[in-house]
Amino acid sequence: EVQFVESGGGLVQAGGSLRLSCATHGFTFDDYTIAWFRQAPGKEREGVSCISSTDGRTYYADSVKGRFTMSSDNAKSTYYLQMNSLKPEDTAIYFCGAEVGSPVCSYYYPQYHYWGQGTQVTVSS
Repeated sequence: EVQFVESGGGLVQAGGSLRLSCATHGFTFDDYTIAWFRQAPGKEREGVSCISSTDGRTYYADSVKGRFTMSSDNAKSTYYLQMNSLKPEDTAIYFCGAEVGSPVCSYYYPQYHYWGQGTQVTVSS
């Protein structure tokens, strides 16, 4: 059974930092995209960052470029999202997800096959 488990969320003041983790279990596909999404109350799920197994590059939404860094630890099957210079508008539930069989990094979340339960990030002003 495939499981994604996020952790690391919390309450932080504007300008602060958090590091989110996404531990994957039973995920043994060859071609995939792993992405971080976020969803604020009343808003649609938004792609934040993704990495493709095809080229290993990471991609970022314009809203987080220069502030967030996505990385992975293959030995631990874990993906991370380092979030610096946080802003109140970054407040959301953060999810990690996977799209299997996709060679291209995409933020089209209906195509994603696996999701974690999410972790709440709250940034106070």
